[in-house]
Amino acid sequence: MSQNQVVSFDGALSINELRRVIPFYGPHITMVIQSEPGCGKSSLLAAIAEDNGDAWRKPGDVCPGDKFDYIYVDCPVKDSMDVGAYIPDRDAKQLQFYASELFMTKSPKPKYIMLDEMMKSSKMLQVIWTRLALERMAGDIPLPDGSVVFATSNNETDGVGDGMLAHGGNRVMRVRMKKPNHTAWLGWSAEHGISPIIQTWVALNQRALASYLDGGQEDNPYIFRPGSKALSFVSPRSLAKSDIVVRNADRFGPEVTKTALAGVIGKAAADSMVAFLQLEKEIIQTSEAIANPDTAPIPEKPAAQVMMALNAIQDLQTQDDLSAFMTYMKRMKSEEIRALFFSQLMTVSRTAKLGRNNAEVCGWVEKNFDLI
Repeated sequence: MSQNQVVSFDGALSINELRRVIPFYGPHITMVIQSEPGCGKSSLLAAIAEDNGDAWRKPGDVCPGDKFDYIYVDCPVKDSMDVGAYIPDRDAKQLQFYASELFMTKSPKPKYIMLDEMMKSSKMLQVIWTRLALERMAGDIPLPDGSVVFATSNNETDGVGDGMLAHGGNRVMRVRMKKPNHTAWLGWSAEHGISPIIQTWVALNQRALASYLDGGQEDNPYIFRPGSKALSFVSPRSLAKSDIVVRNADRFGPEVTKTALAGVIGKAAADSMVAFLQLEKEIIQTSEAIANPDTAPIPEKPAAQVMMALNAIQDLQTQDDLSAFMTYMKRMKSEEIRALFFSQLMTVSRTAKLGRNNAEVCGWVEKNFDLI
């Protein structure tokens, strides 16, 4: 299969598919990306910059060496004067349009402009965004050739104030973004150094990353549901934001930690995750498993074994480390835990290099590919 092909069969695209198709379709048609809250839509601009080999990662970054200008627009907090204004030219006795510096019109470089939460804008601003999206015009000033404009918003069914008129929707490409499932989120979290405690909780509570659109989730206590009064719930975003709380649990104790987590991921998830904090006392340090792979104790609880496997992804540094930990892992009875370890090992770019050159890893993957 060509690396440029996009495969998606459920009417939605993953974030990795979107970061590939936006640069391709973007110069020709504006894509409007929709998903439920907290799924990672706002990270698309930084992901595309990374794929372009540019240094920009967040609003405020100044990167003169980049090939593109990256412009993030938080649409709901903007008004018309944030875009530009017509100013009298007394000599010409006419109005001239002065564009906001937001759009970097003095720079000749092509732009990537992300209109975040566009469908929550006022009707007046939606008219302005429509001209930008359809004509590639910042007011009366054309964008440089090769510029890309795309937008994000929530699903109308989320009930959080998003809407678009039919004639506007007919002029753009509206695409639903998949909510990352536990497998996709675990891969991202391993690459970004999220606490193994949170990773373990997600690995063992996979329905926490289900979507209300999946159906059959009426009794799911963790997720976002339209009409619910709960403002805190589990999402890919809130799980990442809970990292600072989990990593400082010893400093503040279980009650403060539970309250703080409830304010980020909701009470049901907080109650459950706090129990996982006790697992740290039962796990064996990666260094001990590496030093004594044949004799180091194996934790009794499967959850502690999972946490050990995920801890190791962050700790392994050399081929010798990996080979020794492989010997230790073979003593665990659960093939599923080994499969999770190998999946994460090959997801993180640093450890994937170790895995690809390790004969034991390659042999296990070849025999157990269906488990990964």
